[in-house]
Amino acid sequence: MDIKILSSFIAVAKHKSFSEAARELHTVQPAISRHIAALEEELGVRLFIRNSRDVMITQAGEQLLKDAHEIIAFTQQAKVQVKRAHNGQLGTLRIAHLSSACLTFMALLVRSYKLQYPDVHVVLYEMTATEQIEAFKSKRIDIGFSRPLPSSIKDEFTSHSIYIDKLVAIVNKNHEMSGQDKIELDVLRHEKFIIFNRDEALGLFDETIMICKQAGFSPNIISQPKHMQTLVTEVSAGLGVAIAPRCVNKLYSEGCHFLELASIASQIPVELHYPNNNKSATIQAFLEITLNTIPYIRKSMS
Repeated sequence: MDIKILSSFIAVAKHKSFSEAARELHTVQPAISRHIAALEEELGVRLFIRNSRDVMITQAGEQLLKDAHEIIAFTQQAKVQVKRAHNGQLGTLRIAHLSSACLTFMALLVRSYKLQYPDVHVVLYEMTATEQIEAFKSKRIDIGFSRPLPSSIKDEFTSHSIYIDKLVAIVNKNHEMSGQDKIELDVLRHEKFIIFNRDEALGLFDETIMICKQAGFSPNIISQPKHMQTLVTEVSAGLGVAIAPRCVNKLYSEGCHFLELASIASQIPVELHYPNNNKSATIQAFLEITLNTIPYIRKSMS
């Protein structure tokens, strides 16, 4: 059932006149007559009773008129929705993030995005770096805030640097080093170490082991928690010391003391990733907001 023909039908029903319908639609009366004849033939019913003076709509025509208005309205709505989807104003955006690394700014990004795109459904996932890679593979997320991707897959993604973090030492507030602001790493050589789980952040774990070896020792690892909050809590409980990105100080860390590491220049990047084959407008809109917010993010994490 052609939309143009339905528009002709609605106009005739409205004016009870073929000539008036033609005038409204900026066409000629024979075209309107052809449309109505074609519609009646398609449906197998008479829609109007016509004589030399009057045009009356039939009962079948009355029923079609109700449906035709809904069809036209739905068609117009579909056009609007398609354009909104094209502009990133509709749909679902699934964002994964490292909790500690993004704690200070993720809510701001989502809030700013929703102000501009209120009809996009945003879903947030707290995931480790490893979990995000698996989620990308199974297409469960659209964007990830994580560490640099492994070289084996990084060419499959577009990545943007958000900020650069650094490693710090974390000790219990009653530790003998808690009165200091900066230490050499080798002073912790005899401590029990709590290090974030290698399966969840391979690069971070290996970087931590490397700097310990450069300081002349292999750490005595007594715990490898899978969540940064657990790592901080274990230090607070006095189970050992930790090496972790400085961003973990944004977590609940009462009972902990954070120490800069002298002579350690390790950089721990936080990056935004999305697959090269996903160029959706929702991703691009969120990316624009994020990139514009980077100066604030870097300042807040410094």
